[in-house]
Amino acid sequence: MVGDGERGSAVVATDPGDPGPTAKALALCVAEILTGAREVDSIARWVTEDVHRHLQHRAATAARARSVARHRGSRPSIHVGSAIVSRPADGIAEVSVVVHTRSHARAVALRLEVRAGRWRATAIGML
Repeated sequence: MVGDGERGSAVVATDPGDPGPTAKALALCVAEILTGAREVDSIARWVTEDVHRHLQHRAATAARARSVARHRGSRPSIHVGSAIVSRPADGIAEVSVVVHTRSHARAVALRLEVRAGRWRATAIGML
């Protein structure tokens, strides 16, 4: 899991509501990024710079692995399953989301913090 190193830096101006839908949408995006179906830049406004760099690196690594395996570029079928939300402090949510593909299920762990009145991912990990 990668984080931006700005512990405790969340500034809670307004409560953006339930973090679950944002976490589920980001988990789907991360799965699509790692399968080559989406560009990392498409979620840049929803993640910190450190998370963005980490995802760019992971996406490049996954793309190299797909090219070595000569995997065809068909769009994967990805479905978002359940999400479990923990709120350790005001303006912070830690969420685990299960994403399903045809062949397996993967867990996506996200730390969301309220920044500029909306949820923003400050750490993302995929198992």
